[in-house]
Amino acid sequence: MKILLIIGASLGIILIVGQFIFLKTTSDIEMYSYKVLKKYDQFEIRKYAAANFSYVTMKTDSYQKSSGTGFKSLAGYIFGGNEKKESIAMTSPVVMNLDETVTMQFMIPSKYTLADLPKPNNPDVKFKTEKEKFLATISFGGWSNDKKIAEHTAKLKALLKENNIRHFNNFSYFGYNPPFQLINRRNEIAVEIDIKSVPGLNIEVVKN
Repeated sequence: MKILLIIGASLGIILIVGQFIFLKTTSDIEMYSYKVLKKYDQFEIRKYAAANFSYVTMKTDSYQKSSGTGFKSLAGYIFGGNEKKESIAMTSPVVMNLDETVTMQFMIPSKYTLADLPKPNNPDVKFKTEKEKFLATISFGGWSNDKKIAEHTAKLKALLKENNIRHFNNFSYFGYNPPFQLINRRNEIAVEIDIKSVPGLNIEVVKN
């Protein structure tokens, strides 16, 4: 029994150390760039820079039914599934636009233009440019599922209504961590807002 306890404790230490090493490694991943404009008790108002994305759309309205399929398609492209067999760096977060269908997006590293990108082997993988935008976001931890996403979407919607902030009802899920990361997990629900409806902000909106 003593030997089993020692082995268990040793494996636990290895797991914890491995997680901290993993966190240090993933901290260098390029992020979807934003600036926090205003903080409320439970949510934030952010300005996101324009960025290019690869994306794939799936005929389901479920996060749980689409996340594996979408990730496999987009990861296949950046890990060499393209005409040049070129590896493209992973970025964060993974963005999922949740509606009657689900669209998963990976931000393209900023060193690329859309013209630079090799053609994907999978015809379902496409590309687009997202304009500069203003989003309200609410965060939660742990592993995501459809129930948690629905709960936090409803919560963000209620908070925006309470604060008289207009939104465009285009809610998205932002996932920052791979499934094997056990600690310090970060998830967000985001929605584009009318920045002019946010009290106390005087923001010049760039016309695209």
